[in-house]
Amino acid sequence: MDAAARATAAVPSIPRDDDGPVFRAPWEAQAFAMALTLHERGLFTWTEWAATLADQIKRAQAAGDPDTGETYYQHWLATLERLVAEKGVTSSAMLARYRDAWDHAADRTPHGKPIELKPEDFSG
Repeated sequence: MDAAARATAAVPSIPRDDDGPVFRAPWEAQAFAMALTLHERGLFTWTEWAATLADQIKRAQAAGDPDTGETYYQHWLATLERLVAEKGVTSSAMLARYRDAWDHAADRTPHGKPIELKPEDFSG
């Protein structure tokens, strides 16, 4: 069984079809792949991931998320960020720094062009 199949077996909420996980945008597939890689490297178990994801979704619902499925991978990404910070892989501050830099890079990048982080994106 490949890594994606193991993940979908361990985390039943993953959107899927008969062929496996489905994604609405490339970033969703990238977030999924990052989680697979970190799991394979032993950062967390799927049981731990599923519990953290469920908690993240529960918090979002309490804050007004309509739980229509459209925000599933936003919760996936938030869970990924939470676990890497909790496990000491990086800090929440560093994640915020890169998120801000990415926003700056996206703002200056013409639509349809690849986004490239540059040193000036980190200056605020």
